[in-house]
Amino acid sequence: MDQPTVGILHPGGMGAAVAACASANAAAVLWCGAGRSAASAERAARFGLTPVPTPAELLDRSDIVVSLCPPAAAEDLAREVSGHRFAGVYVEANAISPERARRIAALLGPDATVVDGAVVGSPPVGGKTPTLYLSGGLAATERVEALFEGTAVRTVVLGTEVGKASALKLAYSSFQKTSRVLVALALGMAREHGVERELIEVASKRTDSYLAEPQYVAKTAARAWRWGPELEEAADALAAAGLPPDVLLAAASALARWNDAKDARELTLADALDRLARP
Repeated sequence: MDQPTVGILHPGGMGAAVAACASANAAAVLWCGAGRSAASAERAARFGLTPVPTPAELLDRSDIVVSLCPPAAAEDLAREVSGHRFAGVYVEANAISPERARRIAALLGPDATVVDGAVVGSPPVGGKTPTLYLSGGLAATERVEALFEGTAVRTVVLGTEVGKASALKLAYSSFQKTSRVLVALALGMAREHGVERELIEVASKRTDSYLAEPQYVAKTAARAWRWGPELEEAADALAAAGLPPDVLLAAASALARWNDAKDARELTLADALDRLARP
């Protein structure tokens, strides 16, 4: 098969690095600098991307287009592409909800073939090897896999349903990013009372990720009747220290959905998740 021409839309730090990897198996990787910043132009040049003067030329010349932009802009960008009647493979690789991914697929169809994509990991520079998860039609996902074969971007196909890759990305990032906020809040509260060093010492005794221990969810549900009020107390302490309490109040609200599972030793993970999904 001939090497495809690839277009990268709005290449930021991640997009430009991913596009550079694609260049190993592409005839050319294009980008359009119209309306973009000098920093974007410098970044694109550093990664060896080929400039074109207009978005229309990028879309006309590209067999595969990769969208990696701020999530809020993903749908508007897809709408612009739809207006140009792009008819190739459109890789929607932004951190958006499965519902938005499906809306974008409907927006671009039937002219384009949309592959739902999600990048998990750091930009592929300096030895980093992120994974690009894909879901969509078999022929289209195979073309994207071939584009990154032998590069620092690993690919994993999750199935044919648009939305699966986006769901995986948000499920993971919701934990990863919220946990970082919780770290900041915990340290902020500890600093207010001069015990941040002791807090870090306590935490250093356990370095595993709770996300890798799903079996603990059922135990959490059984203890929710105690944990919820404790988090409400912690939220009060945050507010008293001038820190935002909203995250802990939201967690307490989630725990309240398990109040009727008080000390339920026989609760399974499936039971706990079912209860959590019911208001």
